[in-house]
Amino acid sequence: MDHFHDRDGVMHAEDVALDALAAAEGTPFYAYSSATIERHFTVFRDALAGLDDPLIAFAVKANPNVSVIATLARLGAGADVVSEGEMRRALAAGVPAGRIIFSGVGKTRAEMAAALIAGIFQFNVEGEGELHALSEVAAALGRTASVAIRVNPDVDARTHAKISTGKKENKFGVPLDRIAALYATAAGLPGIRPVGVAAHIGSQLASLEPLEEAYGKLGALVATLRRQGQTVERVDLGGGLGIPYDPSLPPPPGPAAYGAMVARVTAGWGVRLAFEPGRLIVGNAGVLVARVITVKSGGERTFVVLDAAMNDLLRPSLYGAWHDIRALSPRAGGMTATIVGPVCETGDQFAEDRSITPVQPGDLVAVMTAGAYGATMASTYNSRPLIPEILVRGRDYAVVRPRQTLDQLIGADRIAPWLKERP
Repeated sequence: MDHFHDRDGVMHAEDVALDALAAAEGTPFYAYSSATIERHFTVFRDALAGLDDPLIAFAVKANPNVSVIATLARLGAGADVVSEGEMRRALAAGVPAGRIIFSGVGKTRAEMAAALIAGIFQFNVEGEGELHALSEVAAALGRTASVAIRVNPDVDARTHAKISTGKKENKFGVPLDRIAALYATAAGLPGIRPVGVAAHIGSQLASLEPLEEAYGKLGALVATLRRQGQTVERVDLGGGLGIPYDPSLPPPPGPAAYGAMVARVTAGWGVRLAFEPGRLIVGNAGVLVARVITVKSGGERTFVVLDAAMNDLLRPSLYGAWHDIRALSPRAGGMTATIVGPVCETGDQFAEDRSITPVQPGDLVAVMTAGAYGATMASTYNSRPLIPEILVRGRDYAVVRPRQTLDQLIGADRIAPWLKERP
C-alpha cells in the first residue's frame, strides 16, 4: 500500500497534488510520502514483534536522503551503511551510533577509524584481510570493534544477477567452510570482539525459500561455533525482501509471512537478530515526476520523450527494471509507446512498447515505485543537473534536496593553471 492516489482527476502524494508541485518546483523531481515510509516500517516492525529486541537497520544505500533517514530514526530505526558518507548521513539524521551496522566489502582504514570513533554497533567483516586491518586500526585507537563475520552461504537468491550477493562466485562474504577458523582468529586479535555472524543473499527476492535456506545454514553455523567454545550473541539476517513493481505479477511475500518464517527458523538460537530492509521500506514511497517533451513516431514505434532520463533513474537501463508509468491526469483511451529520456544513449529508456493512457507534449507522468535506488544512483551524465527530492507529509511538503543549478554543476570543475594563460 502507498499514499499516491487520484483525487479530482489528478494524482496526489498524500494531500498534495503532484501537478501543483510540478508548477512550483519544476520537473523532473522525486516525491516521497512520509506516511508510506512510516507505514512500511511499522508493518515490518510489527511482523517481528515476537522476537527479542530485533535491530531494524535501514539500508541507507536504498535512499540516503537525510530527511528520509530522519523519518525512520524517529520510529526507532537503525542504519545499515557501506561507507563513511552513509554513516555520517545516518548520524546527521539522528540515528544513534549504537544502532549503526557498517557493512561492505571494501572498508578503508580511514572509514574503520571514523566508525570506531563514532562508536557504532557492529562491523560486518567480509574477509581475513579486512579483519586484520580492523584489528590494527582499533588497537591503535585503543578501541574495540564488535564484529560479525559475513557468511557467503552459496544460496541462489533467484533474483537479477547484478543484485544477487550470496552465491559462491559473488564478491561478498566468507565461504561457509572458512567461518569457524576466521571466527577463532578474530577471538585472538587485539581490538576485536567477535559477536556473531551475518548474511545477505540479494535484493528484490520474490520467494522466502532462498532466505529460509540461508538462515538454516546460519543456524547450523551458530551451533557449530558454540560447540567450539565461541560466543555468538548476534545474527544479522540482512534484507532483500521484494516489493511489487509490476501490478500484473503476483506480489512478493509480505512482512507477516517473512516474520513468521524468521520466528520459526530462528527459534532457540538465543541471539539478538538484526535486519537490513531498504527497498521494502522506501521503494513504494517515492515517484519520479516528469513532463512529456514530445511524442514522435519512429519507423516502427511511437516514442514518448520525457524530461527525465537514465541519469535520474538508472534502474530500467541498468537492470531492465519494470516501473509502472502513469499520467498524472489520465485521458480516456490508450496508446502503445516506448518511453524514453533525452540522453544520447539508446539505453535511455523507461519502458518499451508499453500500453499507457494517451499523452501529449506538456503532460505530466509519474514513474512509480521509485523511492529506492532512484535518486541515490543518479548522475550528471550529459551535464544534466541533479534533480530535487521532495518529502510530503499530509498537506505539507519540503524540498529536502534542492535542484542543482548548471552554475553549481559546472562550477565544481577547475581550470588547470596552464590553461588560464592566453596563447
